[in-house]
Amino acid sequence: MIILFKKTFDMKPSLMIDLHLEKKIKSEAKHSAMSYGSGLVDVFSTPAMVAHMEQTCNELLLEHMEETETSVGIEICVKHVKATPIGDYITCKAKITEIVKNKITFSVESYDSKGKIGEGIHKRAIINKELFLQGLKN
Repeated sequence: MIILFKKTFDMKPSLMIDLHLEKKIKSEAKHSAMSYGSGLVDVFSTPAMVAHMEQTCNELLLEHMEETETSVGIEICVKHVKATPIGDYITCKAKITEIVKNKITFSVESYDSKGKIGEGIHKRAIINKELFLQGLKN
């Protein structure tokens, strides 16, 4: 049997609905669809947008977890609605919308200098790092 989660989840009181974070990055060649292999044009790629969304949500949780805990992405559903040229800045806005035991749901939106480029829902689970890694060995 693999145990990934605590039997009881003791959230820090600081972890609550409506917490939010904005994280800005500059779109570089390494973020392009050609670099990711997800397309044949040099624009900010969907995989890079998704990674930026996950990173923003993860960063939002960092100060609200115990040292023995981390978070892992467990679900994402996004729309990439507009292309962004390499060199533009991308801002991700993440907000906690639901907390059920150790599972946290976020609304996420991404913007470039001209407006919204993506939106969706992302879910993360808070796990015990040691138990999680032990489970991978079995």
